[in-house]
Amino acid sequence: VQLIESGGGLVQAGGSLRLSCAASGVNHSSHVVGWFRLAPGKEREFVAAISCSGTNTDYADSMKGRFTIFKDGAKGKVYLQLNNLKSEDTAVYYCAARFGSLGVYSRNYRGYTDWGQGTQVTVSS
Repeated sequence: VQLIESGGGLVQAGGSLRLSCAASGVNHSSHVVGWFRLAPGKEREFVAAISCSGTNTDYADSMKGRFTIFKDGAKGKVYLQLNNLKSEDTAVYYCAARFGSLGVYSRNYRGYTDWGQGTQVTVSS
């Protein structure tokens, strides 16, 4: 299993980015894919997750309405669209995969078994 994130960068507040997670070797019919972020001095934070089928999603409350997670199963990719970015969104964003269905436990990073190397998002104010 290999997860590779891309799409990070430097953007002004209010701007947008689309992050990609190329998930090779992940069985998208049985694995949930989630996005987490890690900012300096803070704990790893849940951002969003998507079900195996791609029809169900879950978001951290602070990101609802600004971020959108979606997947292209045929390409084996999961995307995270970031809109109306704020300086507090600055962090390294990671995608991760875990076996099972989408549920409240999908917000806990400890359940994820495979991780990418992360992509840096920097939002300037």
